[in-house]
Amino acid sequence: MRAVECGPVVPSSGAFRPVSPESVRLTGHGFWADRRALNASGILPHAHAWLDRMGWTQNFRDPAHHTGREFTDSEIYKLLEAYCWDDADHSAEIGTLTALVAEAQDKDGYLGTAHGRDGQHARWSDPNFGHELYCLGHLIQAGVAAARTGKAPGLLQVARRAADHVVRIDPGICGHPEIETALVELYRVTGDVRYLEQAAAFVDRRGHRTLPEHEFGWTYFLDDTPVRDATSLRGHAVRALYLAAGAVDVAVETGDTELLAAVVRQFDHTLARRTYLTGGMGSRHQDESFGDDFVLPPDRAYSETCAGVATIMLAHRLLLATGDVRYGDIVERILYNVVATAIADDGRAFFYAHTLHQRTPTEFVPADRAQLRFGGGPRAPFFEVSCCLPNVARLLASLPAYLVTSSAEGVQLHQYASMDVTAGGLTLAVRTRYPDDGDVAIEVRRADQGERVLTLRIPAWAAGATVDGLPVEPGTAVRVRRDFIRGDVVRLHLPVTPRWTRPDPRIDAVRGCVAVEAGPLVMCVESLDARQNLDHLMVDASEAPGAAVVKGRFADPTDARWPYRSNGDDCAHGTPTVVPLVPYHRWARRGPATMRVWLPVMPT
Repeated sequence: MRAVECGPVVPSSGAFRPVSPESVRLTGHGFWADRRALNASGILPHAHAWLDRMGWTQNFRDPAHHTGREFTDSEIYKLLEAYCWDDADHSAEIGTLTALVAEAQDKDGYLGTAHGRDGQHARWSDPNFGHELYCLGHLIQAGVAAARTGKAPGLLQVARRAADHVVRIDPGICGHPEIETALVELYRVTGDVRYLEQAAAFVDRRGHRTLPEHEFGWTYFLDDTPVRDATSLRGHAVRALYLAAGAVDVAVETGDTELLAAVVRQFDHTLARRTYLTGGMGSRHQDESFGDDFVLPPDRAYSETCAGVATIMLAHRLLLATGDVRYGDIVERILYNVVATAIADDGRAFFYAHTLHQRTPTEFVPADRAQLRFGGGPRAPFFEVSCCLPNVARLLASLPAYLVTSSAEGVQLHQYASMDVTAGGLTLAVRTRYPDDGDVAIEVRRADQGERVLTLRIPAWAAGATVDGLPVEPGTAVRVRRDFIRGDVVRLHLPVTPRWTRPDPRIDAVRGCVAVEAGPLVMCVESLDARQNLDHLMVDASEAPGAAVVKGRFADPTDARWPYRSNGDDCAHGTPTVVPLVPYHRWARRGPATMRVWLPVMPT
């Protein structure tokens, strides 16, 4: 099998260059090595089995008896993409699914099992919710992965025929952006400029209220304001993030600095005012959308897993384009607190949404039944809408490409894990127990002649960080420039002791609360440890949190006929206690439980 040419995102220019997944090898048993192994042994076969069980793969054999929602084709395409990027041998699965998809393609290149046949809606008749371009976008991304890995040459041809059909008929914009970034990547693989031009047209057409009016409004579809004029990400979170990623791709390939600046402006605003502590995006359940500025209620956090994956896609593209390492911070935050939280320990259940405050105990979910309610609740083996499961699978399969970049002068480490890296004229052995331990040793195994630069991202939270014993500024990139030789070791220390985090006072829902973070990990309290009602807990924030505990009191509220009063302080009569903390990504793994991240502070 030939070497992987490069990863999911390969821009023609930018401050940093992506590296091939084969240039970054996670080693041993570590946080992400273990989860990538779980992806191959648990998540991928589990997802494939459920797609078969639900009849969604069968749709390609017998579309006249279509089952599931109109976008189920996309789950098969995401699974195919994940199979291509994964290190394990999935040749049998790739071959079977590729043949299945190819056989279902119409002679004119159209491919979709939910439209165009007797008893179905006509092709392209539902631009708001038909998801036809959305599904084809995922098909094209699978084709790109197949081309770059050499694992399914026929899949690229299927993807090109579908893309040629889209270019030929130009059906107008889709209610769910996704095809924009796929078309740009197909251009990068093939050099066919028609795909880039079509992607650019889709981006520029968005925001002029050309989609049919809907009860959620044009904002839901990002069709309210042109991309160049918007000030923040808004509307349906996944749609907004996919569109922004596609706009970055178009901007980079066309040299459109105005468009790139517009996306940077929107993302910066969103990070500052519309993002949960975990990095989660979306605070409205009704339409899976962003709320207004600072509307971030923890118990109503939607924070869809797919929105986390989409945010990583956007941030990585901005990192490559601009060279601003701060985008690595949000990637790290989401990886540890959304992606790692989503998947069960055996890889056979997952969260669709991510609350930060579970008021009622999570429910037991049968392992043999798909959940109809996908907007919240416990991890489940499958949901009626299960976009998140193959999305996490394709991210984990391609994860090495998101950890490291290169440039003409050297290599940049954006995420820390035990891994072997060959890029930028250096071969490195990175060894660490991060995030449980903040020490990272980077040993040079080989170096090209001449001066090289090793760049290390210092997270914004890392006050007290050092490189080779010397203090460094949080939120910066440290550049170690030297004529490296074999055996050189650079030592990074990131403090991972627990610390209090306080919210912006404009976030009404958590004013008067604190949270605990330890390195990149958001911590939480879980009822299985506290053994009391967490809604009664107030903490003493006058001293630093312990290694894995917080001190506080459980209030002793008095039931009354009216829940408001002019004075009184139940906490003053509460029982002093020490409450254990657990990483947020570990919650709901030991049985039904309540949980909270933001903790009210005891009055002084």
